[in-house]
Amino acid sequence: MTISEGEFSDVSRETSERLARYAALLRKWNPAINLVSRATLDELETRHFADSAQLFDLAPAEARHWVDLGSGGGFPGLVIAIISEEYAPDLQVTLIESDQRKATFLRTVIRELGLKRVEVIDARIEAADPQEADVLSARALAPLDRLLGFAERHLAPGGISLFPKGARYADEVNRALASWRFEVQNHLSKTDPQAVVLKLGGIARV
Repeated sequence: MTISEGEFSDVSRETSERLARYAALLRKWNPAINLVSRATLDELETRHFADSAQLFDLAPAEARHWVDLGSGGGFPGLVIAIISEEYAPDLQVTLIESDQRKATFLRTVIRELGLKRVEVIDARIEAADPQEADVLSARALAPLDRLLGFAERHLAPGGISLFPKGARYADEVNRALASWRFEVQNHLSKTDPQAVVLKLGGIARV
């Protein structure tokens, strides 16, 4: 799968249809529970779908459990689950979302799209059972130092975290280094020239 100028290519017709049905459900539910900003509804495919999908290519091919924190409207976790139906059928995806209305939306999409290996946990991240994730993701959820605390709880030994961050990502990394040690790779975003995806491993408290 490749992403160019914010658009997918090389995905099957079935995956494209699932994404289109997901977009339709999101537009239907959004007025009631504000899943995404109304200003970005016309840019779902480029602003949210492609931005989420780029994380898939950064994950280890051998990953078996992907956990998405604060999934909200499903970004990036539900997009990852849809893509993995085609590209990684053995991947289990777990979405953690404490807002009951949003969790209900996520379960509705999972059911209507026939996604087989996706679970929704409607609990606070810090209260959910440790997940032993091979890959942990979170988008627009919290500063990096707080995300690392979640990673400490939910990552399996040797697991990695993928956190999209905006133009001031370096400041967040520097602040986090006061309390944490980690290995980090900065991958330029394919959808925002000022953003990156931070790929982190070896996370431990100082």
